[in-house]
Amino acid sequence: MPRLALSPEFPAELSALAQPVRRDAVVAVRRFLQNVSGAPHPERVRGARDERVATLRLADRYRGVVVRQRDVYWLLTVLPEPEAWACAQRHRFAVNSALGVVEMWDAAALERAESAIRRAARSSRARLFAEFCDTDLAELGVGHRFLPLVRQITDELTLEALEPLLPPTQYAPLAALARGESMTGAWRELENRRCVPAPFEPAGGAELEDLAAALLRSPDRAVFVEGPRELNHVLDAPGWCVFLHPPQYRLSHWESYERPVLVTGGAGTGKTLTALHRAAHLAGNGRGPILLVTFSQGLSAELSAKLDLLIEDEVVRKRVEVGNVDRLAHRIVSQAEGRPPTLVGAAELTALWREAESEHGPAFLLREWEQVILAQNLQTLEEYLAAPRPGRGVGLSAEERTGVWKAVGHVTGRLAERGKRTLLQLAAEAATLLGQSTGDLLEEDEPRREPYRHIVVDEAQDLHPTQWRLLRAAVPYAPDDLFIVGDPHQRIFDTRVALGAVGIDAIQQLLQVSHRLPQEILSWGVRLRGGGPADGLVAGVQELYGFRATRHGPRPMVRAYDSPEEELSGLVAHVSQWMEDGVAPGEIGVAARTPALVRDARALLRESGVRVTTLHGMKGLEFRRVAVIGVADGIVPAPESLTPAEEDPAARAHDLQRERGLLYVACTRAREVLYVSYSGRASPFLPT
Repeated sequence: MPRLALSPEFPAELSALAQPVRRDAVVAVRRFLQNVSGAPHPERVRGARDERVATLRLADRYRGVVVRQRDVYWLLTVLPEPEAWACAQRHRFAVNSALGVVEMWDAAALERAESAIRRAARSSRARLFAEFCDTDLAELGVGHRFLPLVRQITDELTLEALEPLLPPTQYAPLAALARGESMTGAWRELENRRCVPAPFEPAGGAELEDLAAALLRSPDRAVFVEGPRELNHVLDAPGWCVFLHPPQYRLSHWESYERPVLVTGGAGTGKTLTALHRAAHLAGNGRGPILLVTFSQGLSAELSAKLDLLIEDEVVRKRVEVGNVDRLAHRIVSQAEGRPPTLVGAAELTALWREAESEHGPAFLLREWEQVILAQNLQTLEEYLAAPRPGRGVGLSAEERTGVWKAVGHVTGRLAERGKRTLLQLAAEAATLLGQSTGDLLEEDEPRREPYRHIVVDEAQDLHPTQWRLLRAAVPYAPDDLFIVGDPHQRIFDTRVALGAVGIDAIQQLLQVSHRLPQEILSWGVRLRGGGPADGLVAGVQELYGFRATRHGPRPMVRAYDSPEEELSGLVAHVSQWMEDGVAPGEIGVAARTPALVRDARALLRESGVRVTTLHGMKGLEFRRVAVIGVADGIVPAPESLTPAEEDPAARAHDLQRERGLLYVACTRAREVLYVSYSGRASPFLPT
């Protein structure tokens, strides 16, 4: 029986074929996999640069290209016959000597480039890698087939031109050396291409010829299917269910972490996918109940639907609960008190702050309560008087703090009288309840009483310290307890906390390559966000640099209109054109800062079926094409969301960065095209 592995390109290209051709190709692959009568047989390719390449006739005038070694077949693509033959003739394959992963490259194109590079090198004595000997380069996995070419490269621009032609495992360490990195830095770049944690230490040449073993080490490039059911899953499921980029795969499939893990990364680097696959991996090991948590119920529904696609086994899927912290807190308190808690509304809470006798306004008091008192879990006036107030721009004397504490006491007392609580109060009480019922379970003989064995957290940058204390209390201190992903630069709520401050000592990992965004949108988005540091999740700050994209696309379109009516007409025209271009309505997202603009856009686009939402509503989503409207001065940033500078200048600065982050989040939902519009004067956030 043949052992069949599929590349990520095969399902994608199969789905683009006409339905009759696609049906015949799937039937042919099934027959080949089962080795039954009528199955296609491999045919040798004349003039192939790699003798292991063959083709399979999968449908009338369509062939699959495979690489074979003994009983292993790696099915790369399906193409019309002339294109399939040409593809089979052009490509070569190898096993990287440092990582043991499979490599593929267009040998014909590289040969043509090599001739040009050799001619150019004759006019220059400079050689980019002259200071590195062959042994150094071999330690970085640079193969003997590429060394003669590498020795002819004169400058960094020539190397950059070769990037599309070289295997990523060859290009990555060379690019690092060209940037001035040390051998250690170049090895670190190569390590980012490793999927399987186990080191590869070949004892001889046999391992470098073992295609099956290399494919097993390359789950980003190949997945083995053993029967029709697995074949159907790979062909029918979205690509992200089956194939992950190496850093995403390595982080999500690591056998076990001794401590909590924090994964940060820029927009489109795959943090949510990594979290989803980590939850699925933990569920597959069956070590206990898992909570996959994010900050809103809407995003919880999105994650739940994706998990349904990712995990086929219903028993395994039931091991993962998807929710948000508010829902968890509500359930814990409800169970303890025997009835659902009643939440206070925003208007009622504001009225209570106005009742409190204080020289400070309701907004100031609410921020002080949430960002200082609740954030640090301060229980007494003495604790508050001694506590630091990070992020609060207005200093308070001891007398003023005493007045604030009195105002907080008034509000919390009135809430208690009415039997109402805020969501953060609910989280604090739930954490206290869990702390009372658990204890140090590592030394107890009783079964663990925490609700979950593992917790996976998405969009971590928007969780409050009180919510983190609840999550920490909801899972035992044990290996694989907390797996956390987030990006401080995408924060849309004013919460800032280093995980270490709430008892979470996390191993830090970083994703730096955006696979969703083209470089043009990524660069524009970085300029929009400001590129400055952001605090939260880790100690200190994180800079927004070093992130890069893997592809190019059109620059963002920024359009100015004379009136809001003209701007909405322009939106309708662009959306209509996108749909005429063949973009499905579900792949188009429209966003605005205000509910009024959202209503106006929805009314005009009601029949189109595209999604129209607020900037907040874009969080966690992605679309092929995105339109962000109303990005005008006086709308973005929203004046009502800004603290007056005379009241608290530091709070106002945080508000402005939060508004920047909100616009940045919405704009970086676009995989292909970004359209931004305004009427009147442009928002000060828009790059000039």
